[in-house]
Amino acid sequence: MRIIAFRHKKRVSLQGPGSITKWGMRAVGNFWNQCSYLLLALLLTLVPAHADVTGNSYQMRRVADIFDPLSRPAEMIHHSAMVVLLITAGIFLVVTFLLVYIVVKFRRRKDDDGDEPPQIYGSSHIELAWTVLPILITVVLILVASRTIGEIQNMPMPENALKVRLVGHQWWWEIHYPDLGIVTANEIHIPVSSRDRDKARPTHITLQSADVIHSFWVPQLAGKTDLVPNKDNETWVDPYEIGVYFGNCAEYCGSQHANMLLRVIVHEPEDFDRWVAQQKAPVVAPQTELETKGRDLFFNTSCVNCHRVDGTLSAGVFGPDLTKLMLRQTIGAGVAPLTKENLWQWVKDPQSLKVECLMPDMQLEKNEVDAIVAYLMTLK
Repeated sequence: MRIIAFRHKKRVSLQGPGSITKWGMRAVGNFWNQCSYLLLALLLTLVPAHADVTGNSYQMRRVADIFDPLSRPAEMIHHSAMVVLLITAGIFLVVTFLLVYIVVKFRRRKDDDGDEPPQIYGSSHIELAWTVLPILITVVLILVASRTIGEIQNMPMPENALKVRLVGHQWWWEIHYPDLGIVTANEIHIPVSSRDRDKARPTHITLQSADVIHSFWVPQLAGKTDLVPNKDNETWVDPYEIGVYFGNCAEYCGSQHANMLLRVIVHEPEDFDRWVAQQKAPVVAPQTELETKGRDLFFNTSCVNCHRVDGTLSAGVFGPDLTKLMLRQTIGAGVAPLTKENLWQWVKDPQSLKVECLMPDMQLEKNEVDAIVAYLMTLK
């Protein structure tokens, strides 16, 4: 008996019953191998996005939709905004109806004789109506807004609330976790909360400014709150879903105001704990000659006057803390993704990415930039 089989486009000649059995076993084996690969691929697609504790694989909520609040303060503001929207929409519809009615009812007709219509001077009822009604509507809007502001500002924080101190600079954000001993920049990492108030773990944020007035605003998590020099303001968030939420400075603060961006990265509790552990882990010493040269250049230039690297001689306070630089998603407060290429360009000439930022061009040679970038890449 002779059977011709085709396998992977290669003609194979099999003779005899024994050959058929062996070929069949190999075919079955290959079939199961292919099935196992497909199953593995399927399982990999089902791995939750929060497996990445830095948040790079989280859902990016780039559209800051105020009509999709995902935190209790944002929900409170949304409910108040809907009341205001309904009231103002009602006013708009009434005024529009009256305007259309008057335009149609009293339009110029073909048989109009051109005489001036009777003039009416003064009407106590009309004047009283357009005075009292706006006052009543304004009072209602004030009460709605005041109640919402009071509920948000006076909300008691539970003992397990995460404390964050956010300091605004031109044009970046300094972030402190006082109870955890962590300092970072431009990205706030917090644990997810719960809609159940008994299980909720909110994040309490103290807002400060180092220079001019800034404004914290992450539309899906909280309303706008100003950061005022020499004054502490407070806000809080308790997001219901993990993901990367986009915010920005909402108060004009200078030429790079539009590029003072902020990300709030919401983790599952266990992933947040892993992020905290990563932040607290000691910095690994340079391993290569190029990395060592970069570290020496970093310490021998003005970098150490502005930036801090934990566990080293670098203890500057004017620029972002670089201890765990490579665990961040962006550079320059969101102006560009944090890649080796963008980091190289930033070290070479920060003004090329963020005009008028306060980091100067150090006039470094290409080999010096290569070395410093190699060192910075170890900060993770």
